[in-house]
Parts: sequence; C-alpha cells; structure tokens
Amino acid sequence: MDDKILKTLEYRKILNTLTEYTQTSMGRTAAEQLKPVAQLEEVKRLLAATDQAYTVDRLKGTPSLSGITDVREALKRAKIGGTLGTHELLATANTIHGSRRLKRFIAGVHEDEPIEMLYNLSELISEQKPLEDDIKACIDDTAEVLDSASAELAQIRRELRNGEARIREKLESMIRSQSVAKMLQDQLITIRGDRFVIPVKAEYRSYFGGIVHDQSGSGATLFIEPESIVAMNNKLRETRIREEREIEAILQKLSAKVGEQADLIAMDIDIVGQLDFIFAKARMAHVMKAVLPRMNDRGYLKLRKGRHPLIPREQVVPIDVELGNDFTSIIVTGPNTGGKTVTLKTIGLLNLMAMSGLFIPAEEGSQMCVFDAIFADIGDEQSIEQSLSTFSSHMTNIIRILNTMTPKSLVLLDEVGAGTDPAEGSALAIAILEHIHRTGCRMVATTHYSELKAYAYERKGVINASMEFDINTLSPTYRLLVGVPGRSNAFAIAERLGLPGTILDFARGEVKEEDQRVEHMIASLEENRHSAEVERERAEQVRQEMEALRARHQQELQKLEEQRDKLVEKARTDAKKIVDKARSEAEDIIAELRKLAQEEGAAVKDHKLIAARKRLEDAVPEQRRKAGHQTAGKKQRSIEAGDEVRVLSLNQKGHVVELAGSKEALVQLGIMKMKVALDDLELLSESVPASKQAPRQQATVLKRTRDASIRNELDLRGANLEEALIEVDRFIDEAFLGNLGQIYIIHGKGTGILRSGIQEYLRKHKHVKSYRLGNYGEGGAGVTIAELK
Repeated sequence: MDDKILKTLEYRKILNTLTEYTQTSMGRTAAEQLKPVAQLEEVKRLLAATDQAYTVDRLKGTPSLSGITDVREALKRAKIGGTLGTHELLATANTIHGSRRLKRFIAGVHEDEPIEMLYNLSELISEQKPLEDDIKACIDDTAEVLDSASAELAQIRRELRNGEARIREKLESMIRSQSVAKMLQDQLITIRGDRFVIPVKAEYRSYFGGIVHDQSGSGATLFIEPESIVAMNNKLRETRIREEREIEAILQKLSAKVGEQADLIAMDIDIVGQLDFIFAKARMAHVMKAVLPRMNDRGYLKLRKGRHPLIPREQVVPIDVELGNDFTSIIVTGPNTGGKTVTLKTIGLLNLMAMSGLFIPAEEGSQMCVFDAIFADIGDEQSIEQSLSTFSSHMTNIIRILNTMTPKSLVLLDEVGAGTDPAEGSALAIAILEHIHRTGCRMVATTHYSELKAYAYERKGVINASMEFDINTLSPTYRLLVGVPGRSNAFAIAERLGLPGTILDFARGEVKEEDQRVEHMIASLEENRHSAEVERERAEQVRQEMEALRARHQQELQKLEEQRDKLVEKARTDAKKIVDKARSEAEDIIAELRKLAQEEGAAVKDHKLIAARKRLEDAVPEQRRKAGHQTAGKKQRSIEAGDEVRVLSLNQKGHVVELAGSKEALVQLGIMKMKVALDDLELLSESVPASKQAPRQQATVLKRTRDASIRNELDLRGANLEEALIEVDRFIDEAFLGNLGQIYIIHGKGTGILRSGIQEYLRKHKHVKSYRLGNYGEGGAGVTIAELK
C-alpha cells in the first residue's frame, strides 16, 4: 500500500493510538510497523487472532506483561561469550518469568473458552525456569549479587564485614579520646575513596601521620587516614578486590548459561511481542467499541453506522454505505462543510483498518473488502515547490491513480474536476469517472457539478448520494443519503437570511425550467426518503421493543419453570419424609400390637385397639388422605354397609360392617374391626348398591383367646412370588397374634422358585424361630413348616 495513501487517510494516527495500548517495546514496534495486507486468508487470520484476544479481554481483562523487557542485545553478547551486568541478568530473569506467566494465563483461559490461535502461539514459549532460578539465586531484586551466590563470596563478605568492624572500632576509640577529640573538626568516621578517614583540623596534620585523602573547601579540615589503620585499610582493599573478582566469576558463569539459551529466549521475546501487539489491538477495539467485520475479496463493502475513528464518539455522525452489489460507484453531491470529505476518509480508513487485522467502529453485520490497493485524491494537493495549481496537482495525482489501479482497487476522489472552468471541469470529471467505472474499480467520488447527477442517474451501476442539509437550521446534518442526489440550497438559504423577494424571483426566472423540475424532483425524493427513514426507524424501534419483550417473557417463563421444578422437587422431598414418617409410625403401632398380644395373651381390649388406630390416623398426613380421596377422578356415591372399601391411611382393603354415625364407619379388616372416618375410606366397588346386597353377618370386635380357632396353614399354590410374600406376611401376623407356635405354608414342588423365595423371607423374619421342609406324611418338599417365637 502506497505510503502517500496511508498519510492521506490518516492511517498513521490509528497506529499511534494502537501503540498506546501496548505494554512492551516489542509490541510497540510491531504496532508502528503495521500495514494493510492484500491477501484475504491472511486478513481473516489476523482478525481471528484479534477476535480471540478480544474474548480474553472481555472475560479476564488484558494480561499484565510487567517485568518483560527487550533483552535481545544482551542475549547476543552473552551468546558470543560476553559478560552481562547484574541489571541485564535480572532483566533476563524477569523476562523469562513474565513470559511463563503469560503462557499460563492464556492456557487457563483456553480451558474455559477455546482461543486456539493464541494458545498455539503461547505454547511456543520455552519455559526457562531453571535459568531463571539460577539467576534469582545469585541476584536480588535490586540487582545486587547475593552472599549466597557462592561459598567463596560468602567467606569474602564475612571478612569484609569483620575488617570494617575492626577499623571502625579502632577509629571510634581514637575519636573518643579527649586528647584526640580536640584535634577533630567533628567526632565522626567517614569514607573517602573506599578508605576510612577522620576529619582533622589542618593545624594538627602532623600529629596523626598517615595519608590525607581530601580536604574541605576552606582548607580548614583534612580527611586523614591515620597511620595506625593504613595497613588495615590496605587489607580491606585487597579483600574488596577479591570480592570483585568473585562477582565477575559469578556473572561470567550466569552469562554463559544465558548464552546457551539465547536463541530460545530471543524467540520467546518475539512471541511475547506478537501477543502484546494482538492484545493491544483487542484493547483498542474494546475502548473504541469496534466490531469484527466480515471480509470478502469480491469488491463488496457494507458499512452499518460506520464512524470515523479519529472523531470523538459523541460528535461523529455514523454513515451507512453499501457498494459492490447493485452499483459499483457512488457520486456524492452536497454543499461544502457537509461531510463529504469525512465520508470518503471514513470509508477508506475503516477498510485499511480491517485489512490490517483491526476491528472497525461500526455495528455488527458490517462487511469490508480486501482490495489490492486503495487510492485517494483528497484535500488540497497544491504544491508551492512544484509551482502547480490546485487543478494541476489534482490531475497529476489522478493520472497516477489511473495508471496504477486495477479492477480490484478502491478509488476515492474528492471534488473531482474542481479548480477549473465549470463546463470543462464537469466534462472532464464525467470522462474520468466513466473510465474508472468501466475498469471495474469500486469508486466513491464527491463533486459540486450538477451535471454529474444526471450521469449517475443514467449510468447503470452508478448511484447518486448526497449529504443531508437542514434548511430550518441552515446547517448540514452530516448524514449520507444514498440514492438521493444533492440539490442546491442557495435560494432557500438566501431567503432565510433575508434577501429581498424581488431579487429571489428574478434569480429563479433565470434558472432553466428543466433545472427547476430537477430541483423539485430532488426535493420530493428527499422528503420521501426522510419519511421512509422515520418510518423505518420507528419500525426498528418497535422491533427492538418486541425483541426485548420477547426476551423478557422468555426469561420469566424460564424462571417460572425453574420455580415449578424446585416446588415439585420440594414436594417430592416433603412427601417422601411424610411417607417415611407414617411408615415408621405404622411399624411402631404394629410392633406395639404384637407386644400387647404377647403380654395379654389373645385378649387385646377394644379400647387399646382404638387408641392404636387413633395414633395410626394421626401419623398419616392430611395431604395424602385428601390426595387419595380424590384419585377416583369422579364423584363417588355415599358409602353404605356392605361396601368394599380401602382404608387410605392403612392402604388395606376391607368391608363396611355398619355406619357409626355420619362421619365414621365400622370396617372389617381381615380378623379386625376398626372404626374409620368416612373421608379415610375409598369406595372400591359400586356395581351393586350396598342396600341391595345380601345382608352380611356382623362380625364382633376383635377379642381373641388362646382357644380361638385360627388356621395354621396357608395354601399358596398357583400364586406368584410377590403375591405369596404378601400373604405369608399377613399369615405370620395372624398366627403370631393368635399365639400359634407352628404354621404350615403349602407352596408345592414345581420349579422351586416359590419355595426358595418364601424360605428366604422366613429366614429374615423377626417372628420366625426356624423353618424346615415337611417330613414324610406332612407334604414333603411341597410344604415349609415354620416355628414362631
């Protein structure tokens, strides 16, 4: 792409903005060198990387690259055997650490949200953790070599500290002496040139001997190293030289290790720079509120609410432009300062941004095209040095464009044909536009010439457009109206400003009737366009409101469904608790009945059974009784004596012996009679009314004795195992209450399934002491005989 075009469209200002979002010098360099790409697949790859970084920025924010610096020059010196300084080594360690931190950050995001391109790029970073640890073990965060860097250095530093302590102790004993104190300017110890000295008054110079290292500005004070510590200072100096040599050896050793990994670390720095650059593009898109454009290479361009990125968001007027389907050229007319030039720059600059892998400030659904080149002739191209007029300068530029453009180029022309005679200029403009149009280029051109309106109207593939002008405020709105040619507002503006009507009427008379009809037609088109825009915006607003309402209803429906599911789940849990509680209560009551039967023999009194039944009724939840009562699904007739019923609280079948008042009935349940509330009964058979049934012999209230007749055998032949076990359980309860010691269960021989299931049940039953098969004469293998406890 021609640098002149990039300058004309202010592309460099976009790069300057981009560099503000980089964190490293490598990323900044990449941003400064960014240029548009003319290959569709490469542009899509760049945009995909920006899109993935945008996802990371949205979910986790921009990763921190603090501590990472460009140490590639130091790496080159280390690679050829040079010794790096402590600051360079520390910067290298920090860069290794920062690179590894970035790699792990991207890997962590990739686990939650796939960012394949960034993840694959970050995986190329080599983790030089051992080298980082080696450097950090020898150099602290202030770039000082640690005592622990080597055993020799630790020993030398101990000697230094001890030597300094002895010298200070010697000097302090001197300055504390009264005879010496009066010779000192100040009672303090200082250092000059790594030598410990004391400030002595000049007149006492000969008393101390030794070496004078410095003097005050007035010459009244001499900084003398007393003769008594010269040897000690000499030894300290030798120790410092040993320290410097040891540090040099440590740095050489670390530099050699860095040199071994220099190529890998340099590659890591390049990768970090690329990632920094990509994240900078994403961050700029986030701040600019830009979107990912769809890309094509078929010359199609569609901007939805496109904004010039260098104009403040609160001031810029978005434009809608479509080019490349029904028409390939747009001719924009309208007054000066109406926004035509900004429109051209917006179209060109946003396309350059998209071709550079940058998001564009527009709405979703915008499409950009990968052109092989973008040409622009915008602004005043007059050159004083070349002594060219504005017209000549523009023509020179246009000729260069005509010689270079291809059918896959985008051409932007501002005020084509301007700067010369209107008649010749308009004819020349039409010829230039026609040539570009026939070449197949995509073109947007602006002009003042009214003749170009007719050209755009008559030429297939060319369409008129204009910049809207508000007559009421006498100011442009900067909105681009595609399909409507611009019209002259001179008469309207002059009238609003107060030009006398006679002059205006005379001027209108000078305008050709054909031109007046064109102006009226354009005015009508603008009015219809405005009405259509208003209706479209109103329809769009209604659509958005309906979408929002639909979304809200969907959320409310989802919320109601979630609440319903929670209530159903809670009801199930509560019901399970209620059933478990009722079952436990029932088990306790049955156990108590059996205990009563054992304690009182067979003489269980009525009032005790009634009390136990009352406890059983209380254990059954009200909800369950009501639910059971309504399961019939239809209205049932009133219960009468002799009806077959189910006691809901006990889940047992029985027969109504007689009604006990208006709310209770006496029910026969097996060998027991119980008074049960009518709303706890469910009518099972309605075929024959109870009043028409044959009278039943009323049973008496349960009152068993040891001599009462109780069957001691149960015949289960022909029953399945499930039915048989229910009957066996009931039979054992009756036998236990009847105080029987032995029972006979007839199950037949058959396949043995019924016998095995019954015997397994008897083995676990708490009232069965033992069981066996029948002997000869007792039924053999077809009978099981059980002994009860």
